[in-house]
Amino acid sequence: MAGTLYLVPTPIGNLGDISRRCAETLAAADLIAAEDTRVTLKLLSHLGLKKPLVSYYRHNTDEAGEKLLERLQAGEDVALVTDAGTPAVSDPGEDMVALCAANGVPVVALPGPCALTTALSVSGLPTGRFTFEGFLPRNKKNRRAQLEELKNEPRTMIFYEAPHKLRNTLSDLAETFGPDRRISLCRELTKLHEEVIRTTLAEAAELHREKEPRGEYVLVVEGACPTKEEATLEDGLERVSALMGEGLSRKDAVRQAAKELGLSRSELYNAGLE
Repeated sequence: MAGTLYLVPTPIGNLGDISRRCAETLAAADLIAAEDTRVTLKLLSHLGLKKPLVSYYRHNTDEAGEKLLERLQAGEDVALVTDAGTPAVSDPGEDMVALCAANGVPVVALPGPCALTTALSVSGLPTGRFTFEGFLPRNKKNRRAQLEELKNEPRTMIFYEAPHKLRNTLSDLAETFGPDRRISLCRELTKLHEEVIRTTLAEAAELHREKEPRGEYVLVVEGACPTKEEATLEDGLERVSALMGEGLSRKDAVRQAAKELGLSRSELYNAGLE
């Protein structure tokens, strides 16, 4: 009988955010697959645990993934952790989950810390609908192309960004989305120097021309205002008919419909006579 792959979220800064269930799962696992074993050792030391560790990171997913699959199929339970946050979210863990799914190995995801939801909740921007874009491409041309695709996205957008790329990203965001679009820059979440700056893209770009970016950032960007479709004469005639049905004269119905829909009163009136 195959073992189980457990996706164990780890603190994004404050070690006190590890849950009891996550700690118990790490303690019970036969081995832990870690993005960086040195980072995970610090967490295990905090929990007073000593467990076998293997490396599983972006550049060894194929080889390490097959070895982990063999151990899972042999009946061992594996806990998969990233350096911080939820495995498989903007993380190579997604490849391991896909491998297990394709081979009938059970996968259990534990709830816990996640930088994107933490930033979204504190951003002050709409949270009902959002899109997570992860890290933007390093190449300027590819980055700008992706932002152009998102220019008219109405949902709140969330990006991860490293400090050395922040200035270029803010500049590209302001140029592509417009200077007045709102943004929340969430830095070092849950850590000692946590900071949330709620401003516009233009002001954010200007601020970081002088202020040296430090720490990991989550950028929460306001979605585009929905564009209003232009009304047609057919729309106007339907509105005129509805208003006349409510008791208005044709002249008054045309006047009101033209005002509501931004149409020419004379064109609408003449169209109704044809």
